[in-house]
Amino acid sequence: MSGRVAFVSPRYGAEIVGGAEAVVRDTALGLRDRGWEVQVLTTCASNPYTWANDLPESAQSEEGILVRRFANVLNVSTSKEHAVHGRIYYGETPSLDDQLTWLNALFRTPGLFEAILRERDDFDAFVFAPYLFWPTTVCMPVVADRAVVMPCLHDEVYAHLAVMRHVLSLPAAVWFLSGPERDLAYSMGPVTPHNTVVGSGMDVPDRYEPEAFRSEYGIEEPFVLYLGRREADKGWFWLMEQFSRARTSVKLVSAGSGDAAVPHNLRGRVVDVGVLSVEQRNNALAAALAYVQPSLMESYSRTLMEAWLAGRPALVRHGSAVVQWHCSRSSGGLVFGGARELAHHIEALSSNPDRARAMGQRGRDYVLENYQWPHVLDLVEADLRSLRSRG
Repeated sequence: MSGRVAFVSPRYGAEIVGGAEAVVRDTALGLRDRGWEVQVLTTCASNPYTWANDLPESAQSEEGILVRRFANVLNVSTSKEHAVHGRIYYGETPSLDDQLTWLNALFRTPGLFEAILRERDDFDAFVFAPYLFWPTTVCMPVVADRAVVMPCLHDEVYAHLAVMRHVLSLPAAVWFLSGPERDLAYSMGPVTPHNTVVGSGMDVPDRYEPEAFRSEYGIEEPFVLYLGRREADKGWFWLMEQFSRARTSVKLVSAGSGDAAVPHNLRGRVVDVGVLSVEQRNNALAAALAYVQPSLMESYSRTLMEAWLAGRPALVRHGSAVVQWHCSRSSGGLVFGGARELAHHIEALSSNPDRARAMGQRGRDYVLENYQWPHVLDLVEADLRSLRSRG
C-alpha cells in the first residue's frame, strides 16, 4: 500500500537545470508511477542566483503531480550581510547569530513554512532537498519526525557551519546519493542513525546520433567534452587554466549554462556550444573522445553517469571523492591532477580508441547495474514504508 509524500525544494520543474532539482523531480515522478500520491512544495523562483519570483504563485498539476509554488520574500542585503557572506565564503566561522543573519538574507518563503506547519499530519513523509537553503534549514524541523533529507552534500564551507548541523542530525531519515557523500556527512558531525545510500536512477536513452552533433556544430576533429554550469564551484575556470597548459591538439567542447568566458589564448582550442537540449547533449556525449569532470563539488555526478551511458570514458579531477569512487568501482575513467596528466590521458585515449571504447563500456555497465530507477525506487519505497511503520 502506497501513501502520501511531499517533496520540498527551492526550485522545481522540467526546465530547471541542476543536479539536486533533477533528482527531486525524477524521484517524485517515479513514486507517482508506483501509485504514491505526490505533491511538490516549492518557491516561485527559477533563477538560483537572484531567487526572484519569476513564476506565479499557483497550485497546478505538472506531469500528474500537484506543484504548489510560494512567493519568496527577498531581503535588501546590507553591508553587514555582505561582509558575513564574504567571511563564510573565505573559510571563516562567524558567530551563530551572524550565520543566522546570512541564512535569512538570501530569501525566505513564509507561505511555504506555514503550509508545512498546517499540513504536517496530511503526509506520511516530507522529502527535503538540497541541504543548503531556507526551505530545508528552516522548514524541515517543524516536521522532523516525518522528514527525509536528501542533502546533496558537498565539501564546501557552508556545509561546515553550525547553523547546518541539525539538517543531518534532526530528520527521521537521510538519503545519500553515494558512499563518499555519507562519509563526508559523518566526518562533519552527528548524522541521524536512520540513513541510507539510495543513489539516483538514470534514464537510458533509446539512441545516440553522434554524427548529428558533429554536423550541427561543424566539429569533425576529435574533442573532449565539458558538460555543466560554467562557474568556479564546478571547476570550470580551473579546467581552463589546466587546458591552456595541456600539450594536446584535441579540442575541448563546452556545453552548459553560464558564461563560458573562454580566455583569448584558448580561442580555437575551446569551442562553446551553449545550452543543449537533452537529445543534443546525448549526441554530444556519444561524439566525444571522453567526458571531462573537473568539479570537486559532487554528491553523485549525474553528468558522469550520462557520459558512461553514452559509452564514453571519463577524465575526472583528483581530489573529488565521489567521482573517484565511481571511477574506482567501474574502471570507467582516469584521474588527472593537472595539465600534464590531462594531456597524457587525452593523447593516450586518442591513440588507442579500443581502450577508450572498452573503458566507456565498463562505465555503461556500471550505471546499468547500479543506477537504474527500479532499483533506486525499491530502496526509496522501502525506507518510506519503514518510516511510516515507525510513526
